[in-house]
Amino acid sequence: MKKLSIIRGLLSVACALLSLTAVAQEYNQIDESGNITRRSDNGNFNKHKTDSASNKEVPKGIHVWTIDRRFGDVRPTEPDTIPHLYMNTIFNTGIYGEYNTTGNNYTARLSRIFIDRPEFEEFIFTQPYSWFNKQPDQFHFTNTLSPFTNISYDNCGDKQNGEDHIDAKFAVNASKELGFGFDLNYAYARGYYAHQAASHFGATLYGSYLGDQYQLHALFNINHQKVAENGGITDDNYILHPESEISTFSTDEIPTVLSLNWNRNNNMHFLLSHRYSVGFYRQEKMTEEEIKARKFAEEAKPKKEETETPQGRPDDARVVGELPPDNGPVTEGNSRITVDSHEKRDSLLAAEALNDSTMKQVFVPVTSFIHTLDLNNYDRIYQASDSPDDYYANTYFDRYDDLQNYGDSIYDNTKHLSVKNTLAIALLEGFNKYAKAGLKVFASHEYRRYQMPDTISGQTYSTMSRWTEHDISIGGQINKTQGKTLHYNLMAEAWVAGASVGDLAVDFNTDLNFPLFGDTVQLAANASLHRISPGFYLCKYHSKHFWWDGSLDKENRLHLEGLFSYTKTNTQLRVAIDEVKNYTYLGMSYDYGDEARKNYKAKVYQESGNINILTAQLRQNFRLGILNWENIITYQNSSNQDVLPLPALNIWSNLYIKFKVVKQLTFEIGGDVTFFTKYEAPDFCPQLNQFAIQQNPDSRVELGGYPFVDVYANMHLKRTRFFVMYSHVNAGGGSRNYFLTPHYPTNEGTLRLGVSWNFYN
Repeated sequence: MKKLSIIRGLLSVACALLSLTAVAQEYNQIDESGNITRRSDNGNFNKHKTDSASNKEVPKGIHVWTIDRRFGDVRPTEPDTIPHLYMNTIFNTGIYGEYNTTGNNYTARLSRIFIDRPEFEEFIFTQPYSWFNKQPDQFHFTNTLSPFTNISYDNCGDKQNGEDHIDAKFAVNASKELGFGFDLNYAYARGYYAHQAASHFGATLYGSYLGDQYQLHALFNINHQKVAENGGITDDNYILHPESEISTFSTDEIPTVLSLNWNRNNNMHFLLSHRYSVGFYRQEKMTEEEIKARKFAEEAKPKKEETETPQGRPDDARVVGELPPDNGPVTEGNSRITVDSHEKRDSLLAAEALNDSTMKQVFVPVTSFIHTLDLNNYDRIYQASDSPDDYYANTYFDRYDDLQNYGDSIYDNTKHLSVKNTLAIALLEGFNKYAKAGLKVFASHEYRRYQMPDTISGQTYSTMSRWTEHDISIGGQINKTQGKTLHYNLMAEAWVAGASVGDLAVDFNTDLNFPLFGDTVQLAANASLHRISPGFYLCKYHSKHFWWDGSLDKENRLHLEGLFSYTKTNTQLRVAIDEVKNYTYLGMSYDYGDEARKNYKAKVYQESGNINILTAQLRQNFRLGILNWENIITYQNSSNQDVLPLPALNIWSNLYIKFKVVKQLTFEIGGDVTFFTKYEAPDFCPQLNQFAIQQNPDSRVELGGYPFVDVYANMHLKRTRFFVMYSHVNAGGGSRNYFLTPHYPTNEGTLRLGVSWNFYN
């Protein structure tokens, strides 16, 4: 009932917002789905809308972009209302099935593709929830043609084991410069196996102002997350060899290692990035689309009534003063204006340009002054009411001073606050023909505070202690984003004071685009050199059963990557080489006991030697009439599989037919498969909410060599997307090694339904 009340509340809020109205603004290039790919800058916001325009069709469309987290630079992107592969967006295994998970949806995940794994965040405990927790530079800001609402809902199963996910988005513009909106996201998966329910609720409020001289982006987000942890099933043979068991178990009856254990996370994020620019205005020729948009705006304006009193001089009006001499009529042929200075000539040219309906006035920023505030607050609890006998190898204290709890109960709590301010000055590209690149210089200060248990010498209890850190860094950026042929971006940052003094990060990327056989070839490359200190929690962590203190060497990472893309053949080839020294990772081990595991322990380690990783990824799509075949094949080779295990091959393939019915309803009917070769995949440590390397050679297991197959019908009708899917359709036959994490089987075959509506005005 509580879940249904939340869903009804979200729907009520979204429906109420549909009644709001906003004034139409000018855009161009609206696709068949109602998405805008570019917004014209020439339109005028109509503040005097009346009922005379009420019979006109409500304009539809939304323009979206992301921002750079450091500078707030705008980066246009695709809206997340794309119909293709909509059914795969609901999985935390990823759209292309490239993530390992603990079986249930919305739980922790880790990418099998090394070059797609981010480095450790400062607060490592929420990083595995990347399906739900979006980083600020991944969030979609909006500019809407009319008030926009999207409601998406998908579910599967029943009240005992099913899933429900609802996401309500709303966006509106008060003017062409000012836009704001919110996103409410609720995901609940009860779990097909015992003690693995996952519940996430997030609320995001955002706004943006994109004026000529002043620009602002603001983002406020809160998340409440709770996941039950079962530690995996006690014996893999319940899945691998069900015929060996005396009785048949349903998935929720299979014994699990843990019960009454939870990961709880409450986190809050606030990002404010704003800038003031100085520059000048100049006249530019409008594109054909912009001319059409201006014409549309003019036609939308209310027309004056014909009965209005004409403005002018009344017939009986008297003229005060002497009349000018009558020198005869002035005709077009003999009228002349004397131009006797450069100022008069420039004024006439400017007036002519302003009167020309094909010209627009554009602000050209020369220098920008930028400030960004990035604030993050976390509160994590690992809580347990019961633990198996001899399960933990170590116990560092018996009770907490503030809670006075004893025995097997666990209440591991840690809190983290970070406040980062960045000041930057930017000389922007494009203000004259010699400014071929932009230049930024910046300085950042970050304050970090940590709280977690600590013990007093000679005592058996723990109390909360606090640690603080400061960092100061400076850096610069050179980039070229304009033009169609060549783009590049070079960023460097050095830490000059604080806990991370001596750290260095250099990143470079570039792309070259040129025509070939009637289409465009793109060659892209990126390189990075990072010399970074491991974060606080990798060096120090205290809890009842896991404890480490110490210092770690700086991790050195060198990354080189090339990308070849040719649209005409739907081909993309990605090749990367990585070299890592002092690779930092978590390792865990345990022994097998009677129907349980014992001597469980986990810790952070470093590999002092060099590890080399070679990656080659081919994306190749084929199309023949209504038949479509999409493929992603990834090859990986790690020089140290004991420390950094990776599957040699990871394959995703999607075969489907696509056709339309009565020119409105689009069908995609087919199936996709995910497959990876066998390897010793990382295990999962629920007490740290982290994936960790299997260290005990007696308990190591291999995963892989099993295809995960889904079949689906994905449909799109005007502003509505919906799908019917049967996931893991092959669960019942042949090999049953459907584990993505050791001892955590995935869900069996499940029927899933989903729908997403777009509403305008």
